[in-house]
Amino acid sequence: MTDAVVDDRPKLRNEVARVFSPLLAPARYKGAYGGRASGKSHFFAQQMVVRCYERQTRAVGIREIQKSLDQSSKLLIADKIRQLNVGLEFEVRDSYIRCPRNDSIITFQGMQNHTAESIKSLEGYTIAWFDEAHRASEFSLGLLRPTIRSPGSELWFSWNPRSPSDPIDRFLRGSPPSDAIVIEANYTDNPWIPDEAYDEMLYDRRRDMERFYHVWCGKYQSRSESLVFRNWTVDEFETPSDPSPTFYHGCDWGFAKDPTVLVRCFVEGRKLYVDQEAWKIGCEIDRTPDLFDWLDFENPLSARKWNIVADSSNPQAISYMRRNGYPKMTAAVKGKNSVEEGIEFLKSYDIVVHPRCTHVIDELSSYSYEIDKLTEQVLPKLEDKKNHTIDALRYAVEGIRRKPMRAMWGSY
Repeated sequence: MTDAVVDDRPKLRNEVARVFSPLLAPARYKGAYGGRASGKSHFFAQQMVVRCYERQTRAVGIREIQKSLDQSSKLLIADKIRQLNVGLEFEVRDSYIRCPRNDSIITFQGMQNHTAESIKSLEGYTIAWFDEAHRASEFSLGLLRPTIRSPGSELWFSWNPRSPSDPIDRFLRGSPPSDAIVIEANYTDNPWIPDEAYDEMLYDRRRDMERFYHVWCGKYQSRSESLVFRNWTVDEFETPSDPSPTFYHGCDWGFAKDPTVLVRCFVEGRKLYVDQEAWKIGCEIDRTPDLFDWLDFENPLSARKWNIVADSSNPQAISYMRRNGYPKMTAAVKGKNSVEEGIEFLKSYDIVVHPRCTHVIDELSSYSYEIDKLTEQVLPKLEDKKNHTIDALRYAVEGIRRKPMRAMWGSY
């Protein structure tokens, strides 16, 4: 976790995470984007309290849709008032918060409630904080920006990115104004991240990398409901050596522009570790033994000692490999629903991939179900592309899948 800095301006101890320190300087536009538990909303809520306490301020907390104050940032700002020990200086009313010492006021509004005429009610305000700004429409931004125009006024935006096409991203991350300060903040920048949030992050990082990167790391939302695998992660683990695990190998043959692939994996409980891959496009069959020999650079030729389950669609290749150093290579058992059953079996594990297995990572990130071109609905049909290492992985664990009870519980 990162350390924190203190803004030593008078009256209030304004302690903030270091990542937010650039936003303490004056600027017309201030933006903080990133993942959950970064403290973005907490930062802006605290700055609104500090600003209203230290000088007369008319501030508004904004969200795109606010049907009630329960959907506003009012509760968070009230919490910050208590945390800063200035509860006696503020009046928290039903619809607003007021600081009588200098007649500062904070109101709360939803932008969808405004028209070009009603937005004029915000003229004269000096601070507008738009929380959850990824929901902001182009129309709302167009109304708000020219309305908050008092001398020295500022517009603050906090959001979790969804798409580069969202209006707030185009505005503050595409070609931001010259008088804008925009920072990225994630959970790693928050020295006060709650234990519960950290545990949730760890769970998503173990089980669902797409969700982890979007929700916790602030990456654009790339997940589609069509994606097949969400039960995987990347981790630089050490393969056990004493005792060494039982390795499972799977092979998929290259045709034309497709790669020839060999993957190695091992199982510990409900985790499937993928620690080595060999991958080459245009690999002639007489070059394939050499490709497989160097699957593990620290232990060359090690793959020759193990059973390898290979794609049965090319029996000539299997025969060649058996005659040239790979006598334990066998053909995968194919049949009705074998692909679907193999995929579901892989989905039953927590898959951990070593970073050096770049092609496995690439395919797990993109392997998808087909999408109906007319309705855009996800179909129960697997796409036959970007699946060479995945097919090899299916073949590798075929023996476990076909004897699940024996593999899981042992023989009696």
